[in-house]
Amino acid sequence: MVQTPVGARCPDCARLYKLPTYQVSPKYYLRAIGVGVGMALGCGFLWGLIGSWLPYFYLSLLLGPAVGYAIGEITSLAVNRKRGRSLAAIAAVMTAVAYLVGLVSPWGFGFHLLDLISLALGIFVAVTRLR
Repeated sequence: MVQTPVGARCPDCARLYKLPTYQVSPKYYLRAIGVGVGMALGCGFLWGLIGSWLPYFYLSLLLGPAVGYAIGEITSLAVNRKRGRSLAAIAAVMTAVAYLVGLVSPWGFGFHLLDLISLALGIFVAVTRLR
């Protein structure tokens, strides 16, 4: 007998499968990386542009989560609303890439502690979109 969430069952009946939402093929990983890189570049340039035009420190606390939400949501749409830890990690890395792109863009913003807090909030939002 095997213990399952609904009680004891025989080994053949107890085969637990992953939900289809969490079954991600390599094609979806490639799609997530491609869309993530594109969104990271676009959002990074926008983050740098807005950060240089409106140099208010507290505005950064809104821009980071907005970038994380955009990257997480578009990545989720690109992979047909699949979820999983790997997809969440891809979104987190792409949010960090967007921050770096905004930092080194020609009109990039300066480095501040609030930017790191904003980046952490952005990564949190991106991960929760795909977790």
